[in-house]
Amino acid sequence: MIRISTIFIAVCMVLVAASLGLILYSVAGISGSESAIVSLAALTFLILYNAVSMRLRDRSDVGSQIADLSRGTADLARQVAEFGRRLSAVEGRMVSSNSVSADRLQGVVGEINELGGLMKQLAVTVAQHEDLIAAIPQAAAAPAEAAPTPARETQAPAVAPVASAVFPEPNAAALGSADRKPKEATATFSAAPAAVAKASPAPQPAATPVAPAVMAPSVPRSQPQILAAVKGAIEDNRLDIYLQPLVTLPQRKVRFYEAVTRLRDERDQIVAAEDFIGIAEAAGLVGRIDHMVLLRCVQVLRRLMVRNKDVGIFCNISSATLSSPSNFSQCLDFLEANRALAPSFILEFKQSTLRNLGSTETEHLAALAQRGYRFSIDHVTDLRFEPRELADRGVRFIKVPAALLLDPKQSSVSDIHPTDLSDLLGRFGIDLIAERIEGENSVVDLLDYDVRFGQGFLFAPPRPLRPEGASATGEAAASPAGGQDIKIQDPNAAGTPSLDAPNASAATRSGNAALVRRIAGNI
Repeated sequence: MIRISTIFIAVCMVLVAASLGLILYSVAGISGSESAIVSLAALTFLILYNAVSMRLRDRSDVGSQIADLSRGTADLARQVAEFGRRLSAVEGRMVSSNSVSADRLQGVVGEINELGGLMKQLAVTVAQHEDLIAAIPQAAAAPAEAAPTPARETQAPAVAPVASAVFPEPNAAALGSADRKPKEATATFSAAPAAVAKASPAPQPAATPVAPAVMAPSVPRSQPQILAAVKGAIEDNRLDIYLQPLVTLPQRKVRFYEAVTRLRDERDQIVAAEDFIGIAEAAGLVGRIDHMVLLRCVQVLRRLMVRNKDVGIFCNISSATLSSPSNFSQCLDFLEANRALAPSFILEFKQSTLRNLGSTETEHLAALAQRGYRFSIDHVTDLRFEPRELADRGVRFIKVPAALLLDPKQSSVSDIHPTDLSDLLGRFGIDLIAERIEGENSVVDLLDYDVRFGQGFLFAPPRPLRPEGASATGEAAASPAGGQDIKIQDPNAAGTPSLDAPNASAATRSGNAALVRRIAGNI
């Protein structure tokens, strides 16, 4: 686009040339043709002058631009040189740090070797200490067996076993020195001192002790009796939920709980699930039982999640409920209403149930998976799994008995070696759980199988849930003899809360010793 200044200069040149011709024509008296020629010549001169001046000006502008570009190139070269210097400095630092790291690594390797020797010595020392500890009860029992038994010693009452050691059968000396009775024992067993004070020096027949009221031992029941107990428990709401923790290995932190169903008859005697489930399925009552168990499990899960949001609960569903459209529809409506708990609510089925799925069961299982519920497999009888198919169905946990997992025969029977089973299942998002763990040796062996979770009586047996709002003292008094109510524990806390202190310390001691032996053997 032509600039305004250029147009203005051109107009001025035309006006100057025309003015020059007009002056020559009017003042000098030159003819019109001659004055026009002079005007054109002047116009041509002005045009040439303007073009040359513009070319010179453009050349100076280009020169200044080239000078600026040269200065920019020089700055860039200086910056590149500075970057090269810094890069060489960084390379030098990396070389020096690598050499320092190599020296430190050599020192760490030497310390690890020294620790290996110390661990071997520690393993030997711990083994010797365990042998000494195991020999202490035998040494203490030997003098007791060799000691003569008093002629007039009577059998201790069943109600207080410790009282026989504190209050022996009275004799003549004891009657004369009644003030030498232990005061602590008198406070604990208030009835025993009175009995000693009233005894005569002559041998007297021991009175029959009055035993406390305890639950009568369970006797074999017939199917009609169990069926009647099941119906009565359903009508009177006598289905109880017991919780057994699932812990992480080897940390033994509580991560999940499994809900175990127990039934109480009219005499408050406990009936285990394996004793009445088959009869309830045959009578068509298992659907109502599953619905009641689901309701209790949801209530328990809400209580658990008040303390920790990461806790989960396993709830068993029978194959009869899964295959019955009417029973399953009730359970599905209930689970749909509690869909927010789906990430922490795991539904558990038997291995035989998932292997024999029909079209109805498959559709029901897919409906649960669409609502976000995850599944678990228990009652595993072999290690033949299809991980991809199970993962597609929504299975995220598989419980395998520890004895089956550690059985050497399974390596030849199953499609994959048991040590690789956890890795195979983990590729498809399925966690392997070792259940029915009853010994520390099993825990140590399972560590080689990369098992993440464990369950069994070693950690804690199934125990009833403490009623909501009950105090600790009241619960201790109300709990039956030999039983303890489970306390809701933070899953991030180490260990299992339901173990007694002596048993827990003994289990920890033996478990640590086994781990030390395993580490020393590997070194």
